Amino acid sequence: MDLSDLQPNPKSRKSRKRVGRGIAAGQGKTAGRGEKGQKHRYSVSRGFEGGQTPLYRRLPTLRGISNKAHNIGMFRKEFAVVNVGSLGLKFEADAEVTPETLLASGLISKVLDGVKILGEGELDRPLKISAHAFSASAREKIEAANGTVEVIGE
Repeated sequence: MDLSDLQPNPKSRKSRKRVGRGIAAGQGKTAGRGEKGQKHRYSVSRGFEGGQTPLYRRLPTLRGISNKAHNIGMFRKEFAVVNVGSLGLKFEADAEVTPETLLASGLISKVLDGVKILGEGELDRPLKISAHAFSASAREKIEAANGTVEVIGE
């Protein structure tokens, strides 16, 4: 046995059905569509149900990221996000950072379900930060700069 003897298994490679090539070809005349009737014709659109509202229009529309649409995140909280690096640019050393001061400084536009501090950037001054959530890296960077971390709402 060598490479030239290799062949696919019998019937694993099925040849394409050539319809409408005469009665002797086995799929001539009606080409497997049966006799007469609407589906026998060429121009029936996919999903057409004879004038009845089709299934894809009977189902409710599911658009966007709402809880109703996909039934996901029913209890998910959406946080206003602030990076540690931007806190170092806006606030002086030993300043108290709260959601209210973040709103006043323009770092966030809405509090939403809370404020989360993330660890992007560097912090070079101690700050007293109160927020609803902190990432692990943000907590490390704040404490490394001799700042304090206070979680609101626990």
